[in-house]
Amino acid sequence: MSIFERYLTVWIALAMIGGVLIGLAAPGLVQLVANAEIASVNLVVAVLIWAMVYPMMVNVDFGAVAGVARQPRGLIVTLVVNWLIKPFTMALLAVVFFDYVFAPWIAPEDAAQYTAGLILLGAAPCTAMVFVWSQLTKGDATYTLVQVSVNDLIMVVAFAPIVAFLLGVTDIEVPWQTLVLATILYVVLPLVAGLITRRNLGSKQAIKSFSTRVKPWSVMGLIATVVILFGLQGQTILAKPLVIVLIAVPILIQSYGIFAIAYGAAYALKVPHRIAAPCAMIGTSNFFELAVAVAISLFGLHSGAALATVVGVLVEVPVMLSLVAFANRTRARFPAPATQ
Repeated sequence: MSIFERYLTVWIALAMIGGVLIGLAAPGLVQLVANAEIASVNLVVAVLIWAMVYPMMVNVDFGAVAGVARQPRGLIVTLVVNWLIKPFTMALLAVVFFDYVFAPWIAPEDAAQYTAGLILLGAAPCTAMVFVWSQLTKGDATYTLVQVSVNDLIMVVAFAPIVAFLLGVTDIEVPWQTLVLATILYVVLPLVAGLITRRNLGSKQAIKSFSTRVKPWSVMGLIATVVILFGLQGQTILAKPLVIVLIAVPILIQSYGIFAIAYGAAYALKVPHRIAAPCAMIGTSNFFELAVAVAISLFGLHSGAALATVVGVLVEVPVMLSLVAFANRTRARFPAPATQ
């Protein structure tokens, strides 16, 4: 492991602190970054995520895509957890905590907003960052791409109906421009770049050598993204620390619970670790750009729903790093690829 990967938790912790300090010391700079967006997709963050995703896309072998059909169990686990379990458990946790457990400290109207924000998070499984988590767990790049691609196709038709049902409304306006643009930026363009790179490199040895050289950029992109996210929310974190903590509680329970379900199911079905780890990561992390965009369009920029989706962003990175560490420690418990 490189020094970046070996001490990744330390770098992320420093990035969080540094981001908050930058947000307080240079609010103008942070606002400049925040304004650089199209269709609620921040272009600066998009470039950094692109840098994170590209190294893994170089490892995608389209010649092996057909092999996914011969080992469908990982894909089945991903889809069942993402669309039949995750949205509904997130809604249940939100109602339990904000309508009952936290009721003494939160006004009913605020509780309804936070619940709505968490529902939006629960209905938007990860699109881009899962490539980073897959890479850190030595996941199968080709299989991960298929999992994400199928997940995105389902999201196009399932996101709005699920959110409408859980929120109890029927006029949900999904920002399709955000969904399409984010998919192009985070999946299509890095994939095309990776395929072109593979073709130009030629041999497997050259591809492996190139991937090793560019891999540190993926981690540095992650660190820079964390700095920006915490810089954008630094003032909110310090102004509403109790609210941030309360919103984070159901998100944490949901994250670790969903991972346990997906990872446990993959283990029970004897899915190889290189497929099982990414399959559990997709459902655990969230497509936060979509969730934030919908929260803003439905409830407003300064709404409790928008705040709840942002807290999901802040919680996600440390949670996912802890799950990456757990997945790596338990790799030996899974069967070798040849057994599936």
